[in-house]
Amino acid sequence: MSHSTLNSTLVSTEEERAGRWSGRNTDKDRLRSEIWERLERSGLNIGPVWSRISNWVGAEAAAKRLSELPIWKNASVVKCNPDPPQIPVRLRALYDGKLVYMPVPEFGTGELPWVLLDPEKLSREGVQFEMAATSQGAVNVGQKLGFEDMMPLDLAVCGCVAVTRAGGRTGKGGGFADLELGLFRDLGKITETTPIVTTVHSSMVVEDERLPIMAHDSLLNWIVTENEVIEATPSGHQPGGVVWDLVQPDQFEDIWFLKALKQKILAARDMAARG
Repeated sequence: MSHSTLNSTLVSTEEERAGRWSGRNTDKDRLRSEIWERLERSGLNIGPVWSRISNWVGAEAAAKRLSELPIWKNASVVKCNPDPPQIPVRLRALYDGKLVYMPVPEFGTGELPWVLLDPEKLSREGVQFEMAATSQGAVNVGQKLGFEDMMPLDLAVCGCVAVTRAGGRTGKGGGFADLELGLFRDLGKITETTPIVTTVHSSMVVEDERLPIMAHDSLLNWIVTENEVIEATPSGHQPGGVVWDLVQPDQFEDIWFLKALKQKILAARDMAARG
């Protein structure tokens, strides 16, 4: 291997290990790296680890624990992130007869950013739930929708890399979960009482002080691991909606619908303020 090829490979590996969105918050960057390294070193990962919501041994057990909670049993409409460790969550939701909303990974490029999985419709069409519960399967067979077309949610499931018992969370660093939850609040799809939950490996639960809470961060109400159920005790209030001043310039550039949706939301806010 030439020096130039070797250097290129090393740079690529270092960038992946740092995370695609590293540099926005050094404390969270450091914590994510620790979690990813610990998961990889333990051998409890399933597939790639770095710069993603990585999969882990025990995800099925966590999904089962979640499905036994009243917040799950009372939910008819569930939103779930598209990442591998939440495949068991999406699968249980379909078998339990729930409507499932899943975002197109990173909101796609020019296509409607959400898919709706209706278990009754999938059954009529002969689609196996096991296929529909995968990220690509959902994109292939689900009904494509925009944010404004969605029904109000009974439960919101987020993918996380690290969480705290105070309800703090961080994902892979791209800001997609906090942005979508802010948009849901602005559009009336969730309220203060809508449970926000995650399933994570127990090694991803860290001390409260390790995870700084920012103004735009949505807080978890429930954390479910392979070993336990944690009812979080958030120390602050949820954001009222998108904190537009904190949206990154690259998010406006990369998320194709965001500028237009921002204009609609701000116009609606202005109209409401005028009475």
